[in-house]
Amino acid sequence: MEAEPPLYPVAGAAGPQGDEDRLGVPDGPEAPLDELVGAYPNYNEEEEERRYYRRKRLGVLKNVLAASAGGTLTYGVYLGLLQMQLILHYDETYREVKYGNMGLPDIDSKMLMGINVTPIAALLYTPVLIRFFGTKWMMFLAVGIYALFVSTNYWERYYTLVPSAVALGMAIVPLWASMGNYITRMAQKYYEYSHYKEQDEQGPHRRPPRGSHAPYLLVFQAIFYSFFHLSFACAQLPMIYFLNHYLYDLNHTLYNVQSCGTNSQGILSGFNKTVLRTLPRSRNLIVVESVLMAVAFLAMLLVLGFCGAAYRPTEEIDLRSVGWGNIFQLPFKHVRDFRLRHLVPFFIYSGFEVLFACTGLALGYGVCSVGLERLAYLLVAYSLGASAASVLGLLGLWLPRPVPLVAGAGLHLLLTLSLFFWAPAPRVLQHSWILYVAAALWGVGSALNKTGLSALLGILYEDKERQDFIFTIYHWWQALAIFAVYLGSSLPMKAKLAVLLVTLVAAAASYLWMEQKLRRGVVPRQPRIPRPQHKVRGYRYLEEDNSDESDVESERGGGGGGGGGRGDGVEEEALPAGPRVGPEPACPYEQALERDRSEER
Repeated sequence: MEAEPPLYPVAGAAGPQGDEDRLGVPDGPEAPLDELVGAYPNYNEEEEERRYYRRKRLGVLKNVLAASAGGTLTYGVYLGLLQMQLILHYDETYREVKYGNMGLPDIDSKMLMGINVTPIAALLYTPVLIRFFGTKWMMFLAVGIYALFVSTNYWERYYTLVPSAVALGMAIVPLWASMGNYITRMAQKYYEYSHYKEQDEQGPHRRPPRGSHAPYLLVFQAIFYSFFHLSFACAQLPMIYFLNHYLYDLNHTLYNVQSCGTNSQGILSGFNKTVLRTLPRSRNLIVVESVLMAVAFLAMLLVLGFCGAAYRPTEEIDLRSVGWGNIFQLPFKHVRDFRLRHLVPFFIYSGFEVLFACTGLALGYGVCSVGLERLAYLLVAYSLGASAASVLGLLGLWLPRPVPLVAGAGLHLLLTLSLFFWAPAPRVLQHSWILYVAAALWGVGSALNKTGLSALLGILYEDKERQDFIFTIYHWWQALAIFAVYLGSSLPMKAKLAVLLVTLVAAAASYLWMEQKLRRGVVPRQPRIPRPQHKVRGYRYLEEDNSDESDVESERGGGGGGGGGRGDGVEEEALPAGPRVGPEPACPYEQALERDRSEER
């Protein structure tokens, strides 16, 4: 069987007629000019276009994987270091021998306050920072602040730990808002690169059909959270391979503990003040912190080198050009949208449940009954359950949209009711398998919650002009919930479970009410995004066919940036495409040539 000839012949290869090609045209210096500079006769435009967009799609997948891996490494390092630091600083002997009367518990309390209190103000500056730096660079800067927090642990003093904790608290909401925005934009780009022929037929300024990117968004959110939930397991590696060798067993640490689970009060009441059998050497601590610092630096390089831009440069200019005052106000104006108001209880519950898994379930039920040396394995069970169950978010491809979110809420409801009536006995290992199963199942509910909420926001708000505002609001409410958990850490376990239960029921009911409103056709009120006001009147801004025009502006058909259109707060529909009336305007270059000719005449 004869082999197929290559798509493009090898340059310089002698054909069947030596220095002449098959058409009899001489090759080399004697070749006609048209043969050298003209179009290649065997050029396959359709094949080249297909290859080009395939490379673009692979680039989008690379961006998603790099962002997911960078977020996983960042949070794995942060949580692992914070956990190891708090355990070491809790031990009385370690504090007295290493730091004397420096007041390490006071420094730790102020550090936790900086991490939990600072995000309250994040709604004021997060959209401005994301628009100013851009989505990718905001991710990079936030990951760099996490690395800064890791680096300050080489020299643990008030003036290093507390300022870095405040800076980290400021970076939490911008990091998560830019991450959510980035994954949503990648799904939209993947749709554009997969359906490029339809885009060409519809025209460059026609927006894709609503919800067209939803399947890709569900897949990308499942990938992102499958990676991210592994960060809880990665955070336990310093504990498993380093700190566990220095810990006392449960008979010593739990000697004075009287009640656990639903009967407990605060966090580990009666826990022994000495948890370390021997103190780790300073050299070993420096080695562990250096490994964590190297991983944090690797996360920065992943985001910097492998994450592409979320927007084209002209789109970035448009996003900034709506005015900084408008950028500051728009997150507050989105409160008029009933969809966001109905989702606020779910945002709050999302913050409650993840912190309850790490403190209430892991400490109040786990460490209180089976000892500190098994804390790492409980959190690994939670992490693996959440990571594996993130794939269940793909059920949204076949099932109705509310199913994953409601299923996760139902699972958490059953677990919360079960925990409400369970008080494990201290220093008893027979029920340890129940704790591992409960941790894994709680991780399944967390995965359905996180993937469902992020995908839902990306589907409901697919205008690229709004996405950073929406994800900022989501993660700001989540940060407020985490702050509330921090304030109520001394409450009885029954009170914590009651608050969790009430919030969960309110969130599920409010979400189902929102879906019912959408099915009835209630139109949400959305604030109008102002038209970009470009200060630079360069070449591209003089064109009638403005390459920097956003999707929403192009649909308005140039109806003006102020009061034109259908009014403030109503979703705008795409205008029907029709033939352009009147002659096509000349570009500025042709206008300049015409002026030169007229002057010569």
